[in-house]
Amino acid sequence: MRAAALTNKFERLRDHKSFELLVMAIIIFSALVIGVKTYDMPPYLISVVGWLDTAITIFFVFEISIRFIGEEIKRDFFKSGWNIFDLVIVLVSIIPIEGGDMALVGRLIRIFRVLRMVSLIPELRILLDSLIKALPQLGYVVALMFIIFYIYAAVGSTIFQDINGDLWGDVSISMLTLFRVMTFEDWTDVMYETMEVYPLSWMYYLSFIFFTTFAFLNMVIGIVVNVLEQENAAARDIENPQPDLAEIMQQIEELKVLLQRK
Repeated sequence: MRAAALTNKFERLRDHKSFELLVMAIIIFSALVIGVKTYDMPPYLISVVGWLDTAITIFFVFEISIRFIGEEIKRDFFKSGWNIFDLVIVLVSIIPIEGGDMALVGRLIRIFRVLRMVSLIPELRILLDSLIKALPQLGYVVALMFIIFYIYAAVGSTIFQDINGDLWGDVSISMLTLFRVMTFEDWTDVMYETMEVYPLSWMYYLSFIFFTTFAFLNMVIGIVVNVLEQENAAARDIENPQPDLAEIMQQIEELKVLLQRK
């Protein structure tokens, strides 16, 4: 009974809005502390920041403990990928990182504590889940885009190699140049350079931009938006489940029978 009462108390604390806001505030403060560490500071301030980082780590240990104890069925805690992610971040954060080859790895892991905001805000979780679920469909678009890149890179390297070997020396360099063209990073300079030798080479660049920037990138956006809409609809159905049509029809038939008896 005492264990059940303790679990209920921790569950109420875990689900309390003020506690969630406090955790978000600490995560944001942790991000600021990480940013401060990148600046040159006097020794006393370095010591203060170190103590603050330790205090933040201790808070996260208590917070993850509260969430675990507040879970009625403890093994359900590990069924959530977000809980496992938070637990790994917290466990790595308590490992001493002063000196040694693992110091850099430990500092990098601590930076990822900011990602815990995603696990706390449902809207952010939906965005990330949508992106992950869209990856299989995006893979086909990326594969087709790579084929287009490779074809245009091979053509560009064959035709423009003598004009500028730094940009069109081989297929790999040509693909980097085409990525520059796709992102519109001074792409006109590249085009005008080749137009001095091949006046109609503008057709090469415009057709490539049409296929990649205008066509494929819009396809990527469309896929992500479509999956995001499906995830939002699923979330709404969970919060406000729609009545089953068969159940409604059964209730109508029962009402008809009752009316006929009257």
